[in-house]
Amino acid sequence: METDLALISDVSGLNFSFLSAYHTYLSVSDISEVRMEGPETLDYLDNLSHKEEQGDAITFDSEVDRVYVSSPNVVAVLDHEKKRSFVISKEGLPDVVVWNPWENKPKTMVDFGDEEYKQMLCVDAAVVERAIILKPGEEWTGKLELSAVSSTNCSDHLDHPVSI
Repeated sequence: METDLALISDVSGLNFSFLSAYHTYLSVSDISEVRMEGPETLDYLDNLSHKEEQGDAITFDSEVDRVYVSSPNVVAVLDHEKKRSFVISKEGLPDVVVWNPWENKPKTMVDFGDEEYKQMLCVDAAVVERAIILKPGEEWTGKLELSAVSSTNCSDHLDHPVSI
């Protein structure tokens, strides 16, 4: 079974610059059993250490707050326990933000349960490195498609991106 959600933002006719992100909080079975595919070979900006880090396999065993700049237009989150994957296809949103607060930060957040980090992962299709600058009459469109698919079908989406 496959489930899809599409989000589209159109901005035009204004004279301003902006950053943008679709905050997609994904429900996962167990964050320590989840893997992300797509930007794993890219270097990333680590918002916890405030340094650029070298890309590697994307798994989760501690707090994560990363920006993958100029990331692929299709990324996937594989949930082994649920045998389900989330496939995120994007256009006009060159970056991906990956966030999970792990065990300490939720204790300081009034709107986040102490144990909720175990069943969530935030993967934002975003514009964070370079602002979009629009002049009067110019347009910008950002598109995101989120699909939940059987893990056995996930590689089909990564090899042949969904057109959105």
